[in-house]
Amino acid sequence: MTTTATPETPATPAARPRHTGRFARLLDAAAPRSTVLMIVGGVLTLVGAYLPWVTFVLNEGPYPEKATLNFFVDPFGVTGFRLHLVILGLAAIVVAALRRIPARHRIVRGLGIGATVVALINGLWITVEGGGLGAITASEGTIAFGSIVALVGGLVTVLGASAGGLERKPVWTWTLPWWVEWILLVVLFVIVLLLVAAVLTSGGQGGVVNPYAGVVFLSLLAALGGAFAALNASGLLTWVSAVSERHRTFSVIVLLIVALLLPLTSAGTEYWMTVASNIGVYAATAIGLNIVVGLAGLLDLGYVAFLGIGAFVAANLSGAAASQIGIHLPFVLVMIISSVVAGMFGAIVGSPTLRVRGDYLAIVTLAFGEIFVRSAQNNIGGLTGGANAIPNIPAVGVGDFKFSDSVVIGSLRLPSGVLYYFLIVLLVAAVMLVFAHLKNSRLGRAWIAIREDEDAASAMGIRTGPIKILAFLIGAMLAGLAGAFFAHKTAVVAYDSFRFLESVTLLAAVILGGMGTIPGAVLGASILFVLPEKLREFSDYRLLLFGLALVLIMRFRPQGIVPDRHRKAELTDPDVEDVAKEGPGPLPTRVEP
Repeated sequence: MTTTATPETPATPAARPRHTGRFARLLDAAAPRSTVLMIVGGVLTLVGAYLPWVTFVLNEGPYPEKATLNFFVDPFGVTGFRLHLVILGLAAIVVAALRRIPARHRIVRGLGIGATVVALINGLWITVEGGGLGAITASEGTIAFGSIVALVGGLVTVLGASAGGLERKPVWTWTLPWWVEWILLVVLFVIVLLLVAAVLTSGGQGGVVNPYAGVVFLSLLAALGGAFAALNASGLLTWVSAVSERHRTFSVIVLLIVALLLPLTSAGTEYWMTVASNIGVYAATAIGLNIVVGLAGLLDLGYVAFLGIGAFVAANLSGAAASQIGIHLPFVLVMIISSVVAGMFGAIVGSPTLRVRGDYLAIVTLAFGEIFVRSAQNNIGGLTGGANAIPNIPAVGVGDFKFSDSVVIGSLRLPSGVLYYFLIVLLVAAVMLVFAHLKNSRLGRAWIAIREDEDAASAMGIRTGPIKILAFLIGAMLAGLAGAFFAHKTAVVAYDSFRFLESVTLLAAVILGGMGTIPGAVLGASILFVLPEKLREFSDYRLLLFGLALVLIMRFRPQGIVPDRHRKAELTDPDVEDVAKEGPGPLPTRVEP
């Protein structure tokens, strides 16, 4: 392996951002000793992980294992957030000591930020639970030196990495044999599956098993965030993304298989199968909204109405006792009819786009959503049930076997509702396939052109009116498809499920995950559905923390978590901005075989 740029090239103004004021003098003074500071910070993080984090009378209370000096009990017996700190601290020490690692300062900074956030979250929580600093009772305690030492260690690690100069992210150009890359992708997707299961089940199911599930979940997210920041700084994530793109079909197949294996992990319970199915519904709906907002750039604030239309049509055609139609059609036919009806309403709502755009279009779609909800509340023609809703929708089944039943295969017993999960995974895969083909088609390029500049697109010969109506029609059809599944899974359809807040949530999922991308819509919907569930422990502060998390994500990732290449190009990269202002600096490190 050779490199075309020396990793230890002294940092120039273009290699790291300039600082002003007292922080600049602090960094300048620490720069010659940056390696020492990073190692010292990693050591302090390790020491803080093993020190007691809580003081108690007779060592009793809700945190007994955190009140001991673990190193003398079992040097490798740390668990939970203390184990996360040990891993982050050791990784920071190793990377800081190996000077030939490309972008080692960036890597160590990511590890240090992760350790700092983990120490801060757990230290603050223990302080609040213990009644504040200095409060010691028989059942609760106050914070001890462990959290303080770990917090200082994380801050010292970040300071040392920043003082040493943040190198450019290296560009890995390895090309391995195809079978090696296939094996690598399989291993990585399995690791991602296990991480997803660990995040979902951290602290118990929705805070029911463990009363401290929320802080355990946040701590795990902070540790994983630091690890992924370090991997991204090393350039490995970009390389893995390139490998996955080279084997796109294989990656999609493996990803689909891995998603179907989720019930075999620790998340294979009835509770998490229900949550995963609901995430799938929102993911499929968000992908449809991504066509309208992400590709065509049409702001739709009433999109959840199409989900409701599909659900109510399915409820009336599925043989529910409260239905006024009294028809029981096969599930596949119900899905098709619901999708078509929702698409027809989408075309009707899209018609005003010929005359209005921007904020005025948003008002039109908002009005449609509100009209639908209020009308459904008043029981439209006896088809929506009004305040009584439409309950007792028959479950999907084959013969006498229902999808809501548990599945037994030999000695393996899968939880009830797992077949609904399998079905929604296949449905989301189909919706993703439709979106991918549309985005890369001539129609998709026309949508993108309209999003960028509608007048310029019209001048180039694009028929903007019909094409915008097509965006609404196709997006509404995908939402109607998801709505039909939603009706059968929940067995009841009520207008409360399709209010304006749901439209805002779907729009936030698209923007948060990354407008115009398939993984972005799925990831955004997953985050917006899982975060409130995992933060129930914080009671009244749950929505505050949820909103703060969204603000932080959009502050540091305005292009979305998985950005589209067009949108990513629109938002200037800070490194590129520094070069433009201060002149060309050293090229990114290129690592070749």
